[in-house]
Amino acid sequence: MASQSSKIFVTGSINGQFQTVFEKIAALHAKNNFSFGIIAGDLFADPLSTTTEDEEFVTALIDGKIEIALPLYFAIGAFPLPDRIVEKLESNGGEVCTNLYFLGKRTTIKTSEGIIITALGGSLDPNIIGVSKDKYPPFYNEDDAKALQEVRSTELLITSQWPFGIRSGSKVELALPNPVEQSCIADLCSTLKPKYHFSTTPASFYEREPFFHAPTEAAPDAYPVTRFISLAPFGNPHKAKWIYAFNLDPQAAPPVTIPTGTTASPLSFNSKKRAAADSVPFSRFAQDDTHSHSYSSPHTDRYRPSKRNRRAPPPAPSECYFCLSSPTLATHLITSIGSDVYLTTSKGPLSTAETFPSLPFPGHMLIIPLTHSPTIASISDPESQRSTYQEMRRYQGALNSMLADRAAGVLGSVTWEVSRSKGVHTHWQYLPVSAELVRKGLVDAAFKVSAENQQFPVFRIGDPGDGLESAPDDFFRVVVWAPESESESKALDEMGTGKENGRNGAGEDVEMKGVGDVDGKVVTGKETKMYLVLDDSFRFDLQFGRKVMAKLLGLESRMQWQDCGQSHEDEVGDAEEFKKVFKAFDFSLEEE
Repeated sequence: MASQSSKIFVTGSINGQFQTVFEKIAALHAKNNFSFGIIAGDLFADPLSTTTEDEEFVTALIDGKIEIALPLYFAIGAFPLPDRIVEKLESNGGEVCTNLYFLGKRTTIKTSEGIIITALGGSLDPNIIGVSKDKYPPFYNEDDAKALQEVRSTELLITSQWPFGIRSGSKVELALPNPVEQSCIADLCSTLKPKYHFSTTPASFYEREPFFHAPTEAAPDAYPVTRFISLAPFGNPHKAKWIYAFNLDPQAAPPVTIPTGTTASPLSFNSKKRAAADSVPFSRFAQDDTHSHSYSSPHTDRYRPSKRNRRAPPPAPSECYFCLSSPTLATHLITSIGSDVYLTTSKGPLSTAETFPSLPFPGHMLIIPLTHSPTIASISDPESQRSTYQEMRRYQGALNSMLADRAAGVLGSVTWEVSRSKGVHTHWQYLPVSAELVRKGLVDAAFKVSAENQQFPVFRIGDPGDGLESAPDDFFRVVVWAPESESESKALDEMGTGKENGRNGAGEDVEMKGVGDVDGKVVTGKETKMYLVLDDSFRFDLQFGRKVMAKLLGLESRMQWQDCGQSHEDEVGDAEEFKKVFKAFDFSLEEE
C-alpha cells in the first residue's frame, strides 16, 4: 500500500491558556485538516501562579465543556500537572477528555497514522535512582533517557530540555540565554535519529539547520536527517513562533546521499572527542597561511611576521573545514565515519578517474581525525590520542587492502602528513601509485631528491608514530607501501622469514605488513616509513608532498589543487563510486 503523508503541528507551552489556543487550533484545522497535534511544553499554568480562572478552565476541560477539534497529545514540561488532571488520567486511561491525550513522561506511542512519537518530559534530576517509577512529576534521570534508546528509531522526539551541543556548527543565532542542555538527551537523539526533534524555550523560537547522522551497519547507504526545532510559548512578549506545522510520511526512506544544506550531526561530539576538542590550546599562524578547501594544512611559517601583517587566530572547530560540526564542511565528499576518524575524497584531487585504469575514481583520499587538533600528539586525552592514531592506520590498511584486491598487485600507495604544532587540523593524504615505482625505490628517491634540491634536512628512516614517544615536535611523514609481488612472496617463504621484514630497492630496511583480508587471504606488502624534521632553519612548503607526487606521476599540470576543481556532480559521483568499491573493506560499517 502506498505511503501517505500526514499533516501535523506542534506547539510550545500553553501555560493554561488552552481555551484560547484550542479555538485558534480549531480554526487552523478547518483550513488544513491536520491529522493530530502535539503540545511540547506545559499545557497547564505554573501551580505557583494559578488563578481562580485557571482552576475554572481545568474544571471545564475535565467536564468536556471545551471542544477540541482533533487529537492532541500533550507532554510534561517544567511544571507538575494539576492534581485533578492526574486523577482524571489515572481513572480514564491517560485521556483528559475527548481528543486530549497524555504523552507521558517517558513514553513511546504509535499513532493511527503509523507515526512513532517518543517523549521525555521534565528536567534532569541526578538524585533519582534507577528508572523513575512516577509517571507524572516533571523530573527524569539518565536511566530514563537510556531506557528510551531501546526504541531504536522514531519519527518525532519531544523533550523538555535541549540536547547537549545542538548549537555547535550552527549559524543560527539565539539572542536569549542558552536553554539547559543535557548529554543524555543528545545520546537519545543520536540513537533514535528522529526526523524531527522538538523542544521548548521560555521566550524564543529556534530552528537549527538540519543535520545528518552517519550510516550504520544496518543501513550502510542511509543518511538519516534530523530537524531540531524549539518553540516559544503562546502569547510570549517577543511574538516569537509558538506553533510549527509540517507534513510527515513515516514510510519515507532516509536519503542515500547527504542532502544539500545539512550539517554533520553536532551530537557526534557528545563524548571524549568533545572534551578533547574543547581543550585544544590554539596557537597562531603566519600571514601567508591559507585554510581552504584544498584539504591541506595552513601554510604555517615560524618566521617573525611584520607589524603590518600580524597573524590571525586559526579557525575554531565551527569554522574549520575538517570538523564534522562545521557548516562549511564539504559533507558530500565524506565516504566513511569511524569512531575517531573519518575518510573523504580530496577536493581538487591530484589524480583523476582516468589516472589509474583499475580504479573508477581518482583515489586521492584524506584520513582525518574527528578531534580538532593541529597534531596527533596534541590531542589532550591520551586514550583518544592513541585510538585516533590506531584508527588512522586502520583506514590506511583498509585502503591498501582495497587496492590489492581491485588492482591485483599493480598499485601501491603513498601516505603523507604535515604535523605542525602551529597547524589547524591534522590529517593524512593518501594516494595510489604504481607498485613497480615503489618496489624500485623510486618513490622514496623522489622525496629524498626533492628535499635535497630544496636544501631540506635529510629524511630519517622510521616513523614518529602517534607523536608521543621520542618524536620531534614538527615533522613531515611519508609512508610508502606496495603489495608483495609473487616472486617476493615465494622467496620469503623459501627463506622462512615469516614476512616480518625485508629490504627495498634502495637497500633500506622496511616492514612487511599485513593490511587486511582479500578473498580470505592476508594481504602483505612492503612499507617504507620516513620523516623529515621541521624546524626554524628552513621554510617548508606545505604542498611538498603533492608536488613530489605530481612530478613522479607526470601530473605537473595538476600540481595546484585550485587548478583541479570539479563540479559538485563530479565530486558526488567520485565519492559514490569510491564507496561502492570500498564497502567490502569499510570496517566502520561493522560497528554501530
